[in-house]
Amino acid sequence: MARITASVFTSHVPAIGAALDMGKTQEPYWQPVFAGYEYSKEWMKQNKPDVIFLVFNDHATAFSLDMIPTFAIGTAAQYTPADEGWGPRPVPRVQGHPELAAHIAQSVIQQDFDLTIVNKMDVDHGLTVPLSLMCGQPQAWPCPVIPFAVNVVQYPVPSGQRCFNLGKAIAKAVNSFDEDLNVQIWGTGGMSHQLQGPRAGLINKEFDNAFLDRLIADPAGLAQMPHIDYVREAGSEGIELVMWLIARGAMSDVSGGAAPQLKHRFYHVPASNTAVGHLILQNNPD
Repeated sequence: MARITASVFTSHVPAIGAALDMGKTQEPYWQPVFAGYEYSKEWMKQNKPDVIFLVFNDHATAFSLDMIPTFAIGTAAQYTPADEGWGPRPVPRVQGHPELAAHIAQSVIQQDFDLTIVNKMDVDHGLTVPLSLMCGQPQAWPCPVIPFAVNVVQYPVPSGQRCFNLGKAIAKAVNSFDEDLNVQIWGTGGMSHQLQGPRAGLINKEFDNAFLDRLIADPAGLAQMPHIDYVREAGSEGIELVMWLIARGAMSDVSGGAAPQLKHRFYHVPASNTAVGHLILQNNPD
């Protein structure tokens, strides 16, 4: 059967993609950011999955304010990098895994989570920047990707607890897929940042690192954090961190297995006007 072997958590700052695409990774400002992912790229080569289930938020590219699904799963065979106003990123097309995506949709909906099924969409920096950080600049991405979009742009947004419970449902769905697949689940977005208003530029290092601590050691407790705490402590866009709880909820220890191995932890400020956080957690073999 299929199984989730690891979870990857990372910010998806659009300026990181621009720095990569424009060859600025070794400039003094950017070098510390990309140095934090050198281990991750090597780990990815040694632990290449068959499929990545990538949780991200769309930035008014695939969905507009006219129609905003709370949770949307991509079931297409491929996805084109989006033009976000300055042309699409020069990265490979994303190949999907329609069979596993359809199975997950069926299973998760039967577990009483309402998903929007998306058979065609372009994918923006929320999805492509994490792939670039973990995989570099290949001619093709190393495996198929299932995009899973979460509304953290327009209120009301899903609670951390609902996202955590959704992660459990996704893990159950993957485990019931009758094919031997190594699946990684990635949670992206965050960390603390605010892009507008009097608090624009807010970064809260103490909150961010406490969040990472709890994500590793106390995810069930962290899932109970209310929205107002994210907004107050991490800024208006800090709410993106609830997407990390989807990936964390899919790890084995949440359902009675052993605690995952912490393979890598990285935190850096600033990258553009955002804090960058990154974790790799690996499930222990049964």
